[in-house]
Amino acid sequence: MSLDPHDLARTVRTKDWTLRYYEAGSGHPVILLHGSGPGATGWSNFAGNIEALAENFHVYAVDMPGWGESDAATVDQLDHVDAAIQFMDAVGIEKAAFVGNSMGGQTSMRLATEHPDRISHLVTMGPPVGMIPTLFGAGGGPSEGLKVLIEAYRDASPENMRRLVEIMVYDKARFATPELCQARSDAALARPEHLENYVAGLPKGAPLPKWVKPELLPAIQVPTLLIHGRDDRVVSYENSLYLLARIPDSRLVVLNHCGHWAMIEHADEFNRLVTDFVAHN
Repeated sequence: MSLDPHDLARTVRTKDWTLRYYEAGSGHPVILLHGSGPGATGWSNFAGNIEALAENFHVYAVDMPGWGESDAATVDQLDHVDAAIQFMDAVGIEKAAFVGNSMGGQTSMRLATEHPDRISHLVTMGPPVGMIPTLFGAGGGPSEGLKVLIEAYRDASPENMRRLVEIMVYDKARFATPELCQARSDAALARPEHLENYVAGLPKGAPLPKWVKPELLPAIQVPTLLIHGRDDRVVSYENSLYLLARIPDSRLVVLNHCGHWAMIEHADEFNRLVTDFVAHN
């Protein structure tokens, strides 16, 4: 039976934020962190994963500040590592496995370098690393996918959401449905302050929470699983090759016929990989 997001939705007040999250299961805590796209939420990124992971773990999918049903935040206020620690403290989690897509992967890596006592496992899907030289990825500016993402923030119409979903996935016919594109548009437009804050931050560079310092990556000591789509047009899989070379206890799974949303396009395999990794490392 599929889980109903309304049954799983919770709200918690931390020191600085009111955060929406989705909770299911029991056992070792696993915190799922979404990416930075307009309309992204804990549920929209992980609806196909929460139920499967909750069979073995206590799963929390969080809307981070500036996204979803959580508090709005300007680019100057975005510190998702601090927000994640506040969330853990508020709901009583001492240590958790972190699973992060894109921006959420960046947050998880930074947390592993700054709060190593609060993280047990690190799983990333397509996290950007920064200005690293690449052979196959875009050079000299934002990737093709990031350009489309920024345009969708400026105009979160169903048509722009269709362009965004199409560039996020490999199988456009299956995933870029009119229903999904309309739902993403509706979700984004429901919180115009999130869109406005993101666009206002563009002149200051990528309006994302603080990035991990590449020189600190070798200090990550927790077991790390890197999952990346071979066909990712937002963040090249070379970013995960870079991480693999620098995070000591890491392994990399590259998926063919997979874009930026590995947890959506290959949900069953993703769920098996994460379950086995957290259970046996």
